Amino acid sequence: MCPASKMFVACGEAIGAVLNANSSQCSSILKAPWVPFNLGSIQTVMGFRKAFQITSALLALFTGVTPQTIGLAPKKFLSLPLGAVKASGWLQDQLIVQNNGLAGHEHEFYHYVSQSDWIGGDSFYSNLEEAGSYWFNGMVPLGILLNDSTVQSQTQQFLDYVLDHQDSTGWLGPEVNTTKPRYLWGRYPFLFGAIQMVEANPALESRVVPALHKFVSLANAMLHNGTGVDDWAATRWEDFVIALQWLYDFHPDGQEDILIDTMKMLKFTGDPWEQVFAEENFPQGPVEHMSNPFPVLTWHGVNMAEGLKALPSTFRFTHNQSDLDAASLGWDLLFKYHGRPSGIYAADEYLAGLEAVRGTELCLVVETMFSGSYLYQVIGDPKFADRVERITYNALPATLTGDMWSRQYLQQQNQIASKDMSPNPFPNDGSYSNVFGLEPNYPCCTVNHPQGWPKFVSNSFVTTPDQKSLVHVYLGPFDTSVTLAGGNKVTASVDTLYPFSDTLTTTIHADKAFTYYVRIPSWVSKGTISVDGAAAKAVSPSNGLQAVSVRAGTTKIVSNIPADITIESRPHGSVAVHRGPLHYAFDIPRTQKILAQNAQEPRAVDLEFDATDAWQYAIDPSSLHFNARTPSGGKLPSPVFDSGLPPFTITATACPINWSVAGDTFAAAPPASPVTCTGSTRNITLWPFGATKLRIGEFPTFNVTA
Repeated sequence: MCPASKMFVACGEAIGAVLNANSSQCSSILKAPWVPFNLGSIQTVMGFRKAFQITSALLALFTGVTPQTIGLAPKKFLSLPLGAVKASGWLQDQLIVQNNGLAGHEHEFYHYVSQSDWIGGDSFYSNLEEAGSYWFNGMVPLGILLNDSTVQSQTQQFLDYVLDHQDSTGWLGPEVNTTKPRYLWGRYPFLFGAIQMVEANPALESRVVPALHKFVSLANAMLHNGTGVDDWAATRWEDFVIALQWLYDFHPDGQEDILIDTMKMLKFTGDPWEQVFAEENFPQGPVEHMSNPFPVLTWHGVNMAEGLKALPSTFRFTHNQSDLDAASLGWDLLFKYHGRPSGIYAADEYLAGLEAVRGTELCLVVETMFSGSYLYQVIGDPKFADRVERITYNALPATLTGDMWSRQYLQQQNQIASKDMSPNPFPNDGSYSNVFGLEPNYPCCTVNHPQGWPKFVSNSFVTTPDQKSLVHVYLGPFDTSVTLAGGNKVTASVDTLYPFSDTLTTTIHADKAFTYYVRIPSWVSKGTISVDGAAAKAVSPSNGLQAVSVRAGTTKIVSNIPADITIESRPHGSVAVHRGPLHYAFDIPRTQKILAQNAQEPRAVDLEFDATDAWQYAIDPSSLHFNARTPSGGKLPSPVFDSGLPPFTITATACPINWSVAGDTFAAAPPASPVTCTGSTRNITLWPFGATKLRIGEFPTFNVTA
């Protein structure tokens, strides 16, 4: 360690020059009784963000731990450009249902889109200016994947307007030629949408890329000048970093230095996710009565979902393994203390713990799906892919009506009504939050939810970094076409009803021999794989991936990936039921009442659901039995995620119990197990969670033989 005098000099000259910290500030820091480079100690003198910057600089100066700043570290897997992967079968139908529903019609009637100030209108819901860019980010991939000319025309017009109105400083967005404050965050979804459009149509490169570089130059100056970062931008900086890395990887145009510098400035002016995700700091329960040692929005559910990308994106320019370790730990802590059997975590605005009545925001669902895909591509740990698949096939459809015309703000694991709630179980959100409607509670999820299904499709295949191999990540029906290294043109077609089937048949055409990989989920039991009609062999995945040698010409792979019924322990001794990627719940029979109807679009309705039958059941976990039926004609119904439609069910022996209700709107915590039955046993049917709109997903237990 350097002597104190040397530290003063280094602080005053080096850190002061970089961070505009003066000598007296440095003196105060060094006189404090602090452990060297301890963030909390410096924070008491200078405030959090400045403290984080100084801590980082001190580490570099005095410990020799200097991040490698030359270039970006490679990812474990490379994403494919938008359009290289298409859905087929039932998954393609899901995209069609979404496009025929609310998402595909917002441009026609929903004023935050049709009259967005991003395209010259006067409609916006906050100075975050995210409504138009959220919509754009989700509808670009939906339009491309469906080859829908109407949606593509809408997104092209959106892109053209924004680029045509970029001002001389480089600013992009509705603040041009206005007195509105200029905050960076609302641009980030627009950047994602524009990038996807270039991927799908390289002819746009000559127009989009220069505009993005011009904006980066402005943003860099703003960050150095201490402007453009409000509380929301401070938590969501990672999205901009990822956009900058796309430019660096594919279109640097000689701007590598400013791109890297902007990444660093975003991190140093943003919230410190490595500290938030540290085990000693991470909240282990609902946070409404806890004091956040960091900026309060770091415990906000959607910010947390986006913040999951922060450290893997940081790793690419620091090359520090500690960034990846912290990201992986943060992921584990989040689901350990706030996770749901549906795959997602609870945050009814802020992190909400494990109780089944607490809520999960729809924006949080789609953002976690996207973040999990990015984490998998950077780190390569199959736990990220497993969870994204579980979220997609459970939590996402559960919070939308089957026809996708109505959505919730908050879904619940145990949800016995969808109505204006009295009392309200959500400490930070309104009583209308679990209604299925156009914009219950807040409108953000209306414009942001369309990214969920399309980005899941787009990230379902990746390549290895050398681009010699194709990797099938998310299981389901897909078609993909890609040119691998050495000009090896490859197409792969996956025929399956998964997750409503245990069998995938993949047909691959390749110009040259190569190694193909398919993910084998952690829940697979006694899986087998057969190539070109040969005898099936037991799967033997390495790090979750099964390698298959594919020859030039046509290769046919049949994967059989059955799963056992598994039981997850939940609070109060209750249990949740799984088989494979699907979580199973009791689908409560319901009535439906229209609470509101949009004047311009009568299909956009707010719906109240009320239970029409008993739901107060305990189950005997030893009685669970899986039932699989073959859909008529081998085709799933459309839509599949609605009551009584999926072909897979689980039956359970159950009995009625005493289970209290708060008002008439939500179930209290499950009574502690084992419970006493109040009536005779009966069989009940559990359905895939995503098909239920009122449900019990966490059950008390009893022993039928007791």
